[in-house]
Amino acid sequence: MAQHGKLLDAVKGQPRAVWVTAFAAVIAFMGIGLVDPILKSIGEGLHASPEQVTLLFSSYIFVQVFAMLVTGVFSARFGAKRTVLTGLALIVVFAGLSGTSTSIAELVGLRAFWGAGNAFFIATALAVIVGAASGGQGPAILLYEAALGLGLSVGPLIGAALGNISWRAPFFGTSVLMAVALLLCLTMLPDDRATGEGRSVLAPLRALRHRGLFTVASSAFFYNFAFFTVLAWTPFVLGWGPTAIGLLFFGWGVLVAVSSVVWAPRLAARLGDTSAMLLALAAFATLLAVDAVGSPPAVAVVTVLSGACLGLLNTLYTGAAMAVSDSPRPVASAGYNFLRWFGGATGATLVGHIANWTGDVQAPFIVAAGLIAVGAIVLVAGRRTLGSLHGVPAMAPALANAD
Repeated sequence: MAQHGKLLDAVKGQPRAVWVTAFAAVIAFMGIGLVDPILKSIGEGLHASPEQVTLLFSSYIFVQVFAMLVTGVFSARFGAKRTVLTGLALIVVFAGLSGTSTSIAELVGLRAFWGAGNAFFIATALAVIVGAASGGQGPAILLYEAALGLGLSVGPLIGAALGNISWRAPFFGTSVLMAVALLLCLTMLPDDRATGEGRSVLAPLRALRHRGLFTVASSAFFYNFAFFTVLAWTPFVLGWGPTAIGLLFFGWGVLVAVSSVVWAPRLAARLGDTSAMLLALAAFATLLAVDAVGSPPAVAVVTVLSGACLGLLNTLYTGAAMAVSDSPRPVASAGYNFLRWFGGATGATLVGHIANWTGDVQAPFIVAAGLIAVGAIVLVAGRRTLGSLHGVPAMAPALANAD
């Protein structure tokens, strides 16, 4: 109870702009897991192979990754509010159009534009929340990670519920929800002024010259490869219907949310950020190894449990990236997220091919486990460049001492 009291004390009383942006972030993050329960239905409806269907993840994320490089320039010229609204508007349009697709190629292309909208929104939303939040950066990051976890958990549920009507319905539903978020942000976010600061498109990539940031981002590349291996490939391994997959990933998403907001600060306070990351990576690699050889029930259980590891890693890596770099936070965040999400897009693209090349439907999981080990090696090799990290929110000591 003391732990939950500390958490509530940190987030209560936040300005309206924070809650509106957080709500929009939940809807935006829903788009990542929304298609999970309907992947098989999309393949059947559009006569597409698993490798083609998983491109719905990779096109979305690849475009999001590269679009993030220009969001800083856009925000500096037009202001954070206009950047957020532009992203939301793109999602409304292209999520709705996705529901009208007549071929897998068309749907993949529309998801790519959806990813561009997500980039404009996600890259700016954290800055808006941090700028408007009371109590400093700590509660703001926790709220953002909570929105991520909630979106990841609710997305599969909505995808499953609407997917039982038609595989097209989840896309239309997301468009409507995002239109509500757009209206709220339009009317409730305070107007802001463009900074007018010149910011190079390449500034995030230059920020990666910092050895500490490059170490964190490179390691994050490998864990995100594994993240999207779980997200994109588990439905094909299990072969379950939309409702079962939706419930499975709801449980997964709940653990992502709880571990990112509650457990990550406590673990970091007790072990230190770097040691906590290594422990979470080891646990995730172990679960993936079980995934590679387990029966369908074992794969289901392990998938849900992996949400705890991913929530820990999301918060720990984000905190480390924000703390270690000497670049401005928006620039460091963009550089870190470029490599991080690039790993996710690569994983989502290759999983189907790995299964085909090996003739083993569960082989992508063992590859992902091996890459997690590589990510841990990168972290250990670059540990001296990280110093004594304390990037996880400042409430960590309080949570660690909670009864």
